[in-house]
Amino acid sequence: MTTKEIINPANLVYDKTSILTDNVMHYCPGCSHGVVHKLIAEVIEEMGIQNKTVGVAPVGCAVFAYNYLNIDWQEAAHGRAPALATAINRLLPENVVFTYQGDGDLAAIGTAETIHACNRGENIAIFFINNAIYGMTGGQMAPTTLVGMKTATCPTGREPHLNGYPIRISNLLAELDGTCYVTRQSVHKLAAVRKAKRAIQKAFENVIAKKGTSVVEIVSTCNSGWKMTPHQSNLWMEENMFPLYPLGDLKDR
Repeated sequence: MTTKEIINPANLVYDKTSILTDNVMHYCPGCSHGVVHKLIAEVIEEMGIQNKTVGVAPVGCAVFAYNYLNIDWQEAAHGRAPALATAINRLLPENVVFTYQGDGDLAAIGTAETIHACNRGENIAIFFINNAIYGMTGGQMAPTTLVGMKTATCPTGREPHLNGYPIRISNLLAELDGTCYVTRQSVHKLAAVRKAKRAIQKAFENVIAKKGTSVVEIVSTCNSGWKMTPHQSNLWMEENMFPLYPLGDLKDR
């Protein structure tokens, strides 16, 4: 028996989805972005919607998302992805339009665009990576940074009387009439990855069915910004982020 047969007795071969390009990803080891990219790519391929899917790339760690998924892309100014996605969907309503945004992009400079696009019920999907920090620009405090969490701009920890409280933006979006599906998932374990993939697929299905705005939040790690190893980051996320950002569906209409 060969080594391959021992490892994979059914002789099954895992093929990388053709939606992912062969470009080497720039994300830090242990970053959640790469896993979410793979899930989005697999869902697009399995649903057969590559030729009519349009992504809107953000500013931040995921700015080069267009470099990794072989679909049509537009790049938006910082925080303006939902506004641009609105225009694309209204001009090309037969297409499947989504944004891919971090917490600084979506919940800080883009708060207005996010809330009003969701309130209008724009027929788009929003994929939201929440790692509670500005990962690309040096690890500054984000709207989602936890109370007591240390960052470059609150080195002694976030203090509510100085910095306010973390924003649970998905909870706010779930209250809006225009959202049809709001869920919070993660990709830190195999079971969580499977749930996240189902959520991503459901968001795309809602766009095709023209149900309104779907929001999929992925609670994520930033081991470089958090100054931890990937393993330590996953444990810290489970112990500290999940109590404030519990996983599961917030709205499913």
